Amino acid sequence: MTDAEQIRTLLQVRAAALHARDASAAVATLADEVVNYDLDPPLAHVGGPARARASLDQWFATWRTPIRNEPRDLQIAASGDLAFAFGLIHLAGTKIDGEEVDLWFRSTVCLRRVDGAWRIVHEHSSTPFYMDGGFKAAIDLKP
Repeated sequence: MTDAEQIRTLLQVRAAALHARDASAAVATLADEVVNYDLDPPLAHVGGPARARASLDQWFATWRTPIRNEPRDLQIAASGDLAFAFGLIHLAGTKIDGEEVDLWFRSTVCLRRVDGAWRIVHEHSSTPFYMDGGFKAAIDLKP
């Protein structure tokens, strides 16, 4: 497999783990030094896979249904032992309180080849906000 195919497979495995709410499988894609700029506070999440697993377990507990986490327009570039992937992510499902979630956000993932396998070292997820002074997240946007 090419590097891009290996990375696409890793991201598919991670998406399937998120869908199944399987924190162990999701964090298996991460490098020990991973740093996340995620949608939830704080501005940066550090602490590696152990922190990520605890955070995912808490987040998964808020969902009633599997979590749709589907990429769109995924672009992958790799050179040597470094790579990045970016695109849009469609997140959807039902929370335990009955809230229906259906939103798109932007995602950039940076990877490093560690001991012959690609691992996520940085992930940045974001949603735009309306620039009308209200600073409301623009979670109603669709591609």
